[in-house]
Amino acid sequence: MNKRATAALHMLRRPDLLETRAYVNGQWVNGEGRLAVTDPANNEVIAEVAHCNEHWIDRAVDAANEAFIGWKALLPVQRATLLRKWAALTRQHREDLATIMTAEQGKPYEESLGEINYGANFLEWFAAEAERSYGESIPSHLPGRQLTTRLQPIGVTAAVTPWNFPSAMITRKAGAALAAGCPMIIKPAPETPLSALALAKLAEEAGFPAGVFQVVTGDAQKLSKRLLQRTEVRAFSFTGSTEVGRILLRQSADTVKKVSLELGGHAPFMVFEDANVKEAAKDCIGAKFATSGQDCLAANRIYVHRTLYEAFITEFTELAKALRVGHGLEEGVDIGPMTRVSVANKCRDHIGNAVSMGARLMCGGLDNHLGSNFVLPTVLADVTDEMDISFEETFGPVAAILPFDTEEEVVRRANKTEYGLAAYVYTNDLKRAARVSEQLEYGMVALNTPSFTGAPIPFGGWKQSGLGREGSKHGLAEYMELKYVCVGGL
Repeated sequence: MNKRATAALHMLRRPDLLETRAYVNGQWVNGEGRLAVTDPANNEVIAEVAHCNEHWIDRAVDAANEAFIGWKALLPVQRATLLRKWAALTRQHREDLATIMTAEQGKPYEESLGEINYGANFLEWFAAEAERSYGESIPSHLPGRQLTTRLQPIGVTAAVTPWNFPSAMITRKAGAALAAGCPMIIKPAPETPLSALALAKLAEEAGFPAGVFQVVTGDAQKLSKRLLQRTEVRAFSFTGSTEVGRILLRQSADTVKKVSLELGGHAPFMVFEDANVKEAAKDCIGAKFATSGQDCLAANRIYVHRTLYEAFITEFTELAKALRVGHGLEEGVDIGPMTRVSVANKCRDHIGNAVSMGARLMCGGLDNHLGSNFVLPTVLADVTDEMDISFEETFGPVAAILPFDTEEEVVRRANKTEYGLAAYVYTNDLKRAARVSEQLEYGMVALNTPSFTGAPIPFGGWKQSGLGREGSKHGLAEYMELKYVCVGGL
């Protein structure tokens, strides 16, 4: 495992994609210092990127503000052409981009490949949506008047992106903003700046004008705060924890920005008595352990009807035991390291708390010979609502299984949380599926499937899981303003 990431990075087909300078106004800049990027599997330093101060945020905002004039004036089809070129380049170099992602984030290489393709889909989707930002004609309530609405780009935009999906969360946000006619400034997570800079390299190659797409690396708190202080930044998007989202929302209030937040999740996975146990267990593995469990969509509370409870636990545990743990660049690995040691420690805390309160440890546990950032796939049975894992987002490969008896009971328990991002329902009863999906207080509900995201869908949550939507036509609207025009004298 030692120096595996460094060796892989030395073998990139396009070594220039391992960029370490920030990208401001069409120029690659070094900033005031260096920020170490480590392989989470062994804490090996794999690169040092530019450590920029607030001055570079000001430079980026000024450049974006100037670029906005020309960018919004382009025909939508012209903006779409550049987005499609960018998407084609990401697909062309997906192996290198996936290697960079796994080296800095830790997720298995095959999952990184999947994310690159997933991210390219957003660029292609919004390229098409750029040509479909329609207004409407309103039947007039006034004599001799013509009433219309139109959608127009909001202005300079900014995004603070997470470390768990360091490429796709950029393309999902930037694809929408650029298609709408807005420049975007990206402040990537300090753990995963290399993926963002590689995307900037390909955006430059695609031909985006200077100032339209920029990436500034450095101290997360200082750079984010400065972005939000600038009045020229009209819209702001953040994906990350609810705790940080609250802080950024407060900071955005001073300049009344349009804010899009994709925050924490605490997804219930409900298996009713008429479900197929084997299918539900297999799908639940995917819903729980994708991205090594570091996913806001991860199934955090697995509620199983008491009549299927023990059978589900047996099936699910056997599948969890078969998952292979190791460095993400090793072939056949299913679970990589946690990107942050704090995430690994929270997993251990949740396991320890649950076991101490009577949960059955079916597999996994606290000890792992691979290193402090690794957590074995862990299955906990007989979890109760009083245990920490029942009301806190774990964000790791720890599955909590809880029994339930009635539909009314499980819906009430599923909704008893400040989060409302995604929920999973497994049942073969069509009437129940309709009832439960209607009653769940979540922005997204998946019925009998673990896979439901993608460019065409409005991704987002209720309650403290966020504001606004990403993807779909609704994602484009996050970066546009609605203008009403009344024409008289007709």
